[in-house]
Order: sequence, then C-alpha cells, then structure tokens
Amino acid sequence: MYVGTEASSGGGAAWELEQRRLAATDEDQARGMFFQGALSVIANLGGEGAVARCKGVAGVWEINPFHLYSVSRYLRMVSTAARLLGPQLNGFDGVLHRMGSQATVDFLASLFGRELLAEAAGSPRLLLESLGDAYRMAVSYGERYPQWTGERSARFIMRRDFMPAAYHEGVLRGALEAVGARDVRVMGRQVALLESEYELSWR
Repeated sequence: MYVGTEASSGGGAAWELEQRRLAATDEDQARGMFFQGALSVIANLGGEGAVARCKGVAGVWEINPFHLYSVSRYLRMVSTAARLLGPQLNGFDGVLHRMGSQATVDFLASLFGRELLAEAAGSPRLLLESLGDAYRMAVSYGERYPQWTGERSARFIMRRDFMPAAYHEGVLRGALEAVGARDVRVMGRQVALLESEYELSWR
C-alpha cells in the first residue's frame, strides 16, 4: 500500500503534490472551471494578493471555464494555495477538501453538471454510476467507477488521478449531497501515488 508522510491525512503533503505534478504529461488536462473554483477559494480566504501569487506560479492569468489546461499548472496552483491557506483550514488537507467541494459546486453549475443531475434524477446510486462519464467530460485522464457494497454504500475507485484523497472526499461528498443524500460519509485512502479508493455511505 502507498503511504505518504501524512498517511492519515489523505496524502496532502507538498512533496507529494510535486510528485503528482511530475507524473503528469502535456495530455493530462482539466477544464478551466476547476482553476476558477480554486481561485474563488483562494480569494475568499487569502485575498487578491494570494490570487495573484497562485496565478503567477501556475502561469495562468486569463481562464476560460470550458478550456482544457495542463493539470500540472493546476497542481502548482493548489500546492501554493495549500501552503498559504493551510493555517486557516487545518493544513493541506483542509485546503484540498475545500477546493474539492468548490470543484463540485462549479461542475454541477455547468452544462455537464446539469446533465449529470438530470440523469441522476435525485438518486445517489444513479449519480455514482454516471460519475465516471462526468469526470471524462471535465478532465482528460484517469478512470473512475463504483463497486457496490450495499443499497446505500459503495467503494468508489479512482485510477490515474492526480488529486489527493482529501480533494476527492470534498468532491464526492458535495456530489452526493447535491442529489439529496443525507448523513453522507466519505473516507478516502491512497492505494498508490495516482490511485485512491473511497468508502461511501448515506441515507
């Protein structure tokens, strides 16, 4: 099993984000909406100075929400933001979780997200079944799918994904709550550098 220096925290250490960035190729891309969402979190917590610093580190100034950008740029932005904002949000993982939650809000507000919610029709099960396809509309890399462990529980598998578990805990919680799931529990663990699994339950 892969274990980072912050094994209990979902792999949020700065050095690990750098490892993930180095593993990315030019073909590994994410839509600009995720950059905008991250910058919204950064602006709310760190102000315009932090926004300018994160944009500069990422080398991205004008962002089109539907355009695909290198995920390595996104990882640079997130890593810088985590260092700047960590003290306010209980460290790297708190920042990553907040950004994952914001990513869900932004994706569900997009055309892709509205289609996903319409297909799910208020069903957490249908949402999780469709989530892999939704990811493929938002990013160019990776594989994601559920393994059912009960009527209201699942293990969600992510392969070759560049964001740490804490980030996707925020994503998955936000997605399930968006279709009316209550008492949502999400616990992620890193299996390898770019592989993670999430135990999900709700009512």
